[in-house]
Amino acid sequence: MSVPDKRVAAVMNNDRHGRKGSDPLVQTARGKLQSRRSKLNEQINKELRMRTGAENLYRATGNKKLKEQVAVELSFFNSNIQLLKEELSELNSSMEVYQHDNVSKYTPMIPLGLKETKDLDFSQPFKDVIMEHYSENPDKYNKEISDLNDLRQAIRTPERNYAGIELLTEYFNQLYFVEKRFFRPNRQLSLHFHWYDSLTGVPSIQKAIGFEKGSILFNIAALYTQLGCKRDRTTLEGVVAAKEDFERAAGAFKYLESHFRNAPSMDMQSETLSMLAALLLSQAQECVLEERLMQWGKEGVLTNARLAREAAMVSEKYRDTHRKMSAEVVKSYLPFPWVSMAQTKHYFYKDSNDVGKLRAMFESLHVGVEPHDENNGLRLPKTTEERKVLGKGHLREAVLSHEEALRVHDLCKQMRKIDLFHDILQKMHDRSIEKFSGLEEEDDFTELLSVPRIVGRSEHDSTPIPPDFSKSKTNDIFWKLGPIAIFNSRNQWAAPRTVVLRRTPTEGFGFSVRGDSPVIVADIEPDSVAGRSGMQVGDFVVGVATADTKWAKHEEVVQLVRQAGIELRLTLITPMEINLPDVSATRPFATISLPTSPIHNGKARSRRDSASSDRSNRSRLSAPWIFRRNSSRDKAERTKTGMEDTDTDTVSR
Repeated sequence: MSVPDKRVAAVMNNDRHGRKGSDPLVQTARGKLQSRRSKLNEQINKELRMRTGAENLYRATGNKKLKEQVAVELSFFNSNIQLLKEELSELNSSMEVYQHDNVSKYTPMIPLGLKETKDLDFSQPFKDVIMEHYSENPDKYNKEISDLNDLRQAIRTPERNYAGIELLTEYFNQLYFVEKRFFRPNRQLSLHFHWYDSLTGVPSIQKAIGFEKGSILFNIAALYTQLGCKRDRTTLEGVVAAKEDFERAAGAFKYLESHFRNAPSMDMQSETLSMLAALLLSQAQECVLEERLMQWGKEGVLTNARLAREAAMVSEKYRDTHRKMSAEVVKSYLPFPWVSMAQTKHYFYKDSNDVGKLRAMFESLHVGVEPHDENNGLRLPKTTEERKVLGKGHLREAVLSHEEALRVHDLCKQMRKIDLFHDILQKMHDRSIEKFSGLEEEDDFTELLSVPRIVGRSEHDSTPIPPDFSKSKTNDIFWKLGPIAIFNSRNQWAAPRTVVLRRTPTEGFGFSVRGDSPVIVADIEPDSVAGRSGMQVGDFVVGVATADTKWAKHEEVVQLVRQAGIELRLTLITPMEINLPDVSATRPFATISLPTSPIHNGKARSRRDSASSDRSNRSRLSAPWIFRRNSSRDKAERTKTGMEDTDTDTVSR
């Protein structure tokens, strides 16, 4: 039986590992979409395997007729794969099911689907490591392995809420312990992590646990994008929550980009992750603009000037995002509706007249510009007529930008299916034309000049929020293997051995121990029971009698030795290649002299006096402990001083 501390005891009563994901039979619209995506991934994987076999046959055969037949089959395989990828791309372009019911009142956002994975069983590979590396009975860990398998199965279908993110984070943290316990640097396990690309469905298989961790982190970010899209952005609370969700998703992608290299799938390449982070920050900045519209309203020159700069900031971010989407590496990989959406929003917010009272606000917009700007040849408006001319110029730019946004929107087949977004674009275009027509006069022949670009500026520049894994309190499922700083896959030790110490009533065991979790043999008296037993200095005491002491504290081991009587059974392991944690800074100790065995009264007194003087200078948990027996002279001394005479084992230090 183990002797765990309070923290480990809490793990024993912990039932979080039994949590499940969402029920696949009770699906929402998003869940059904994810199921369709999963089936398409399997079909694409099947077609790819068949195409690979056909290609190998084509290269291997020398029969001309057979080659022609294989070539025909290859053309069919390529056509099927292309059709499946187009269907998957259309699913990835489905934005409506991820939006809130009030989506008709604001522009839609782009969500990201989760990566799919196959079933995985940790049982046999982990049992092999437990038996070979830790020299323990693997059947003792059937429950722990089953808990890990259940947790891994649950993350395949996480709930679309913060509980799902917590579940993914818990598994991500658990992989840290699993990697330390079972994945040795010089030997790979017979585990294959199988994940599908989020956008194309192309499968990737890796033995490295880093691929598993990166895929989980990708799904955490993707789930944040779905939560952000599902927020009700007609309320202030909803738009603030959506902004934070997109920023957290961008932070997860940034973290993935900087910590995981050489990913086998395209969706986890550095260029793709950088583009996804830029897209989500653009959507977060769009939420900032919506938040400012709710807080500030549209009244007043200064307010409209600030809103114009907020809108220009959104346009600039979408412009940068569109440039990253148009890069050669990711251009052919992304769904075309995503590219169209980013470009459409760039034009939509470029000269948006949703800020009203354009004729009066330009003086505030251009404060600080030199009277004769060499970049655009314009000067600040001084009169009402000059302001009117600039106002008409900006309105004309707004009309042109909205027309371009409508044109780009209509170029994409999937985008044309989003009627609500088209209605918003058309409404803003009609409003711009109406305002521009209101400034037109029959006898006005003033030439409209090109207007200076409104510089984007925001009081809140959207920034990535890096993931905080410490918020999810995760306990090591395999804690019974011992403290992970010692009992991990990198350290090496000899197989556990049992040592039986039998002493006479007049002698001690002749060894001392120090530290805890586990305690270490600090010193051994040469001519003693311990010295003759084969014990070595530096051995870990992992068992006393029937008790497992890997997690035992110093006092607990001492108490167990006290209770042993004249026969003590110890389970020891000898470290071979172990990097011990540095505890010298927090646990000072002094080596003390060991008494001879049997203990002579003169030496015993000097040892006891020395131990008493050292007691105030050492930590109670760090000092070595000596197990010995009271001699007859000790009893006589104790009787003279009025102390109670006992015939039990004592511990001095």
